[in-house]
Amino acid sequence: MAVGVLMPKAGITVEECVITEWLKKKGDHVNVGDVLFTYETDKASFECESTAEGTLLDIFYEDGDEVPVLVNVCAIGQPGDDISGIKEGGSAPAAEAAPAAAPAPAAAPAPAAAPAGGAHMAQGVLMPKAGITVEECVITEWLKKEGDQVNVGDVLFTYETDKASFECESTAAGTLLKIFYEDGDEVPVLVNVCAIGQPGDSIEGLKEGTAPAAAPAAAPAPAAAPAPAAAAPAGGAHMAQGVLMPKAGITVEECVITEWLKKEGDQVNVGDVLFTYETDKASFECESTAAGTLLKIFYGDGDEVPVLVNVCAVGQPGDSIEGLKEGTAPAAAPAAAPAAPAPAAAPAPAAAPVAASNGPANPDAKVSPRARKAAAELGVDATAATGTGAHGRVMEVDVKKYAASAPAPAAAAPAPAATAPAPAAAAPAPAADDAEYTDVKFSGVRKATAKGMMKSLSTMAQLTHYHSFDASALLALRKQIKANGETMGMPNITLNDMVLFAVSRILLHHPDLNATMPQENMLRQYHHVHLGMAVDTPKGLFVPTIFNADQMSLAEISTEAKRLAKLCQEGKATPDMLSGATFTVSNVGSLGVEMFTPIVNPPQVGILGVCGTTTRIKEVGGEIKPYQAMGLCLTYDHRAIDGSPASRFVKELCGALENFSLLMMK
Repeated sequence: MAVGVLMPKAGITVEECVITEWLKKKGDHVNVGDVLFTYETDKASFECESTAEGTLLDIFYEDGDEVPVLVNVCAIGQPGDDISGIKEGGSAPAAEAAPAAAPAPAAAPAPAAAPAGGAHMAQGVLMPKAGITVEECVITEWLKKEGDQVNVGDVLFTYETDKASFECESTAAGTLLKIFYEDGDEVPVLVNVCAIGQPGDSIEGLKEGTAPAAAPAAAPAPAAAPAPAAAAPAGGAHMAQGVLMPKAGITVEECVITEWLKKEGDQVNVGDVLFTYETDKASFECESTAAGTLLKIFYGDGDEVPVLVNVCAVGQPGDSIEGLKEGTAPAAAPAAAPAAPAPAAAPAPAAAPVAASNGPANPDAKVSPRARKAAAELGVDATAATGTGAHGRVMEVDVKKYAASAPAPAAAAPAPAATAPAPAAAAPAPAADDAEYTDVKFSGVRKATAKGMMKSLSTMAQLTHYHSFDASALLALRKQIKANGETMGMPNITLNDMVLFAVSRILLHHPDLNATMPQENMLRQYHHVHLGMAVDTPKGLFVPTIFNADQMSLAEISTEAKRLAKLCQEGKATPDMLSGATFTVSNVGSLGVEMFTPIVNPPQVGILGVCGTTTRIKEVGGEIKPYQAMGLCLTYDHRAIDGSPASRFVKELCGALENFSLLMMK
């Protein structure tokens, strides 16, 4: 049977995406991970990778088609495979299912899973997994109550992770029969939060996410036990488990380990944070997916690791780690197949209790990610706090309360250090000759910036024009707005906000600059302005996007710019926020820069540099008068646009900024 490849859901509110270009054609052989096509939402562009290996048997939607998310876009399999029903997302055709259905008597026990009395089973709504590392979410507010009628797509409740807030939509239609978790409860991902159906439907087992009690018919499953024996390395040794470097974004290919929080030999439990890592966009924590001893760390602090590669091995002392670093099974594994007598593998489960007994002082304490983070910042043990969350889980507020009431004796710990001053005093002497320089490895953001800058300069024909305009009226208006901002509904409007507003209006008159080059010899002009805005952060340069800036007021642009800048500076910006721009503005005027050459961010074709103000003179009515001049520097890709139209854009922009009051009236 062929398999379908779904149109990804590239955002929590995205309902459909547009295929921009197929990179494979019908009949091509594809592997897992091959890019099949590019697609875009109203905010950003993405690549869709194959989730199957085989021949591309059929393409259901072409370039330019708008496709609902989670609908099959194409079919992959072997020549001759049946693809009927795949486009509609249905199950296998009846003809193919018929052979399996022949032993009908064996299938009879399945109905036993239904609730007693033949009652219909309600449907559960799962807590979404809102990120690759997210294990639990907090319900912030229920928007529906028990007994309400709901339709597919209705927002049931809002929830949050330690990074962002979301809405959960209903996946079923009917009556909201039961709410299993309340406001403030922390819920593991992919667990049923509520039940929806018709009055009288059974909700048995839904909260636990398991089948009803009648399911014990599945007891014959122990036959699967020999499987581990086949995977075990030669000699009967048990195989340790690898912990993968997470894929923290659809375009992320590698991540940098920033700090290991555990060391080899430490006991770890499922969910313990092993290390922190970063991409070029944000920082994350990697939690252990296995319990046991941290047997081996394959990559150290500062190493750049490809995603979905084993970073370390967790198991019991003596377990084999052969092949784990490479992410492959050990070569000797096939030889284990004849070892049908599985007794040798049976003792392994006995080791589990040992790992459990070596946990923290309160091994039963469940700690949320935000609580762990708060504990690390406050220097307290989160497991010592009394949990007030669901099932006794320790929440962030619990850690803060514990830290506030914790006894101070720990402060006496530094006393022993007082005995060390004597040797410490001698330390500076040898350092005098060795401290001529310090080698600092590039962070993930710095590496990405360096790579992007070199790519931009080496693949584009970049040219910069330098202009200036009389900013006297603009500065006076900004001063007036600042003095009366609260009453005018425009608090704290900055010069940068005013420039962004002007660019968003003028850019639509110059479609060749409000554009990208997705491929050679093609310019994609956009009907709305998505403004990239350079933001300086402690981690480096970030460029978040103000989407549909041409449809925003000055106050709205100001509010959105400040919101995005704050998220970037706090390291909370998401990949969606940092992509999809059609033009970028970089303002370094506050640093006293009078002229510079900004570098275009591909696939965009233009970037505007905003400089500081300087005092110049000009003749007005036969008199020489001083004025405040502000510089603008436009860098553009000469492959896409010529010098004259580029200059016309800046000239019109300068005029708009000199007459900003008139621009606001349009």
